[in-house]
Amino acid sequence: MPTDRSTERASDQRAEQPTAPAPSAPPAPSAERSAPAERTEPVDLAGTVGLFAEESRARVFAAVVLGATTLAQVTEQTGLSPKQATTALRRLRDQGVIAEGADGLAVGYDRFRELARSVRESKPAAESYGSGDEQSETVLRTFVRDGRLVRLPAQWERKLVVLRHIAERTFEPGVEYPERTVNEKLRAWCEDAPVDHVTLRRYLVDLHHLHRRVGVYRRPAAAA
Repeated sequence: MPTDRSTERASDQRAEQPTAPAPSAPPAPSAERSAPAERTEPVDLAGTVGLFAEESRARVFAAVVLGATTLAQVTEQTGLSPKQATTALRRLRDQGVIAEGADGLAVGYDRFRELARSVRESKPAAESYGSGDEQSETVLRTFVRDGRLVRLPAQWERKLVVLRHIAERTFEPGVEYPERTVNEKLRAWCEDAPVDHVTLRRYLVDLHHLHRRVGVYRRPAAAA
């Protein structure tokens, strides 16, 4: 009958024996290995547009758009030398506007979609004028920019919208303003507009946005 010491030696010998390595995972399918890596570089709109400022690159890109899928076809359609076509293709591929897959050269439409999305996301939101009415907002965005009057609309209904906006943004209700102050405030609106502050002041008075009495102007609490 084996002793406890012999049992321990047998256990130690089994523990010291090398274990077989675990089988490695099978290689990924070729389709996965050939899938292009996700683009992580920032979108360079100016750089992409600048590609087409060079004639050879523009001609190569046009050839691919029209169906050229190989370097030989590109050189044939563009009339460029193989070296010129190769250099142009390299730059176009670097920017992602030309891709190369199993079927040969192709337009990198994903890159253009990426550029379009970047432009949309970077576009500043339309300025709000606080009118509460989309039609009025459209009028104000057309005729008022950065707190300045671009011009007075010719259409009377639009002119009313702009004049009301100027009155509400310039004068506090119930506060009395001397004519000199009124002129200064309205002159600021007219800096870039083909209308002077006197015309603007006359409109505001005629429309009862401002009441005038002995050279003092006051905006009523509820302008007509």
